[in-house]
Amino acid sequence: MKNSLQNNMIAIVAMIAVAAIAATPAMAKESKKTSSHKSAAAAAASMGHVPEVQAAPKPGHHDEKPGPAWRTVGGTVKEIKDNAYTVEDFEGNQVKLYVGQGTKHIKQKKVGDTVRAEITRGGFANSIQ
Repeated sequence: MKNSLQNNMIAIVAMIAVAAIAATPAMAKESKKTSSHKSAAAAAASMGHVPEVQAAPKPGHHDEKPGPAWRTVGGTVKEIKDNAYTVEDFEGNQVKLYVGQGTKHIKQKKVGDTVRAEITRGGFANSIQ
């Protein structure tokens, strides 16, 4: 009788252990879902003020001074008119860059030169190489 009771207890403990092991991955997934939402909200709250991204300039308008870099443009200078460079990138797209007193130049560029420029959202070249 003792032996039978002992075998039943072992079987019950084994079934509980198997059920717990099977349920663990599902519980872990659920835990990640709720904790990531909480942690993202907590992170956003702890960061304080988050600056807004400036709006793209209206057609016909451009930045006239250096600002936050938006992207890097590389290609060949196709046209230079006043302070505006038209650059054809390596994919064939034409991009208009504006240079000014705040632009860092290594040397003066001319039509046909290959350039790489870091520009603002409004097209002002912070630097041109």
